[in-house]
Amino acid sequence: MGAPETHPRMPARAAAVLSALLAALLVAGCERAGSQPPGGMPPPEVAVVTIEPKNIPASFEYTGQTAGSREVEVRARVTGILLKRNYDEGGRVAANQSLFSIDPALYDAALKRAEADLGAMQARLQQWRREVARLKPLYKAKAVSQKDYDDAVSNEAIAAADVKAAQARVVEARLNLEYTRVESPISGIAGRALRSEGNYVSGPDVLLTTVTQIDPIYVLFGISDQDRLKLHRETEAGRLVLPKDGQFDVQVKLAEGGLYDKTGKMNFTGVIVSGTTGTSEARAELPNPDGLLRPGQFVRVILGGAQRPNAILVPQRAVLEGPQGKFVYLVNTESKAEARPVELGDWQGDDWIVTAGLSPGDRVIVDGVMKIGPGAPVRVADPNAAPADPAAPKAADNK
Repeated sequence: MGAPETHPRMPARAAAVLSALLAALLVAGCERAGSQPPGGMPPPEVAVVTIEPKNIPASFEYTGQTAGSREVEVRARVTGILLKRNYDEGGRVAANQSLFSIDPALYDAALKRAEADLGAMQARLQQWRREVARLKPLYKAKAVSQKDYDDAVSNEAIAAADVKAAQARVVEARLNLEYTRVESPISGIAGRALRSEGNYVSGPDVLLTTVTQIDPIYVLFGISDQDRLKLHRETEAGRLVLPKDGQFDVQVKLAEGGLYDKTGKMNFTGVIVSGTTGTSEARAELPNPDGLLRPGQFVRVILGGAQRPNAILVPQRAVLEGPQGKFVYLVNTESKAEARPVELGDWQGDDWIVTAGLSPGDRVIVDGVMKIGPGAPVRVADPNAAPADPAAPKAADNK
């Protein structure tokens, strides 16, 4: 029996099969590569906003404190014993309402004495008038001397002056009697009584209580010198239009965060900048018919009524920070991302106000900025396209 027969063509057949498999894989790879852009990945999809300048309201917020629109100290004008308090502490009082009574006995007696003196002076004046009337025809007839007639005329004039002095003393005594009824000069909320019944009041040097008018009510706040200069520069540059005569609309935010339901007007701005706080005083006036606002409250003051004409806004999430400062990405005419430095102003809700760097018609990328870099190709998402339904079956699953 001879040696077994060898098959030299078996390796060649295996090589042919391997070559065919490699060729098939190469064709498939080329087909997939032909459906992708260079680099093997599609351009990232981004969302953009197109810059359209528009007029927007401008508001400014400060910390303030409420105060009565009128605050007066109630003091007695005469001395005496305090007989009675005629009001409820902390309650509302009307103008000219009696708040305290001072013992009027001495002042009533003084008035009666002054009235009696006035009666005596008037009687003496009448006497001298009759005397002058009696002597006048006698003087013309040369029946009395010049001296007698002149003395009678002088005595009449002196008596007339005495009457006027007595009348003034009556007025003074009557006023002193009226001043024993200590009245409120304004309507408002009366404070705590600082003197009780039975105390001796020595006159205007003794404070009895205070009355505060709270309708309308004032809100006092300070505008920093930095803010004042910034508003002036923006107004001069045409980026801000202030209300006429500086009459800002005013709202206040209360301590619990809610807005007071009534608005007022800013009615005073001081010209002096405090060397301690660096602010100038400002004041607003608001209606307060229900007394919800009380003097001394801390509130947030919101000034409205100003406008920013042709303002450019971009969402805050579109603004990035780089080594050279703030910038945004634009989609240029070649559908590539372009970094654009910007200068920013204040916030407006969820947007930044852009003061320099952007022009009308620019397309600013607002979503997808973390997937791109300068010069990267991008694909702008169709804002009208419906979002994909994750529950819908894919095309590959239907094959």
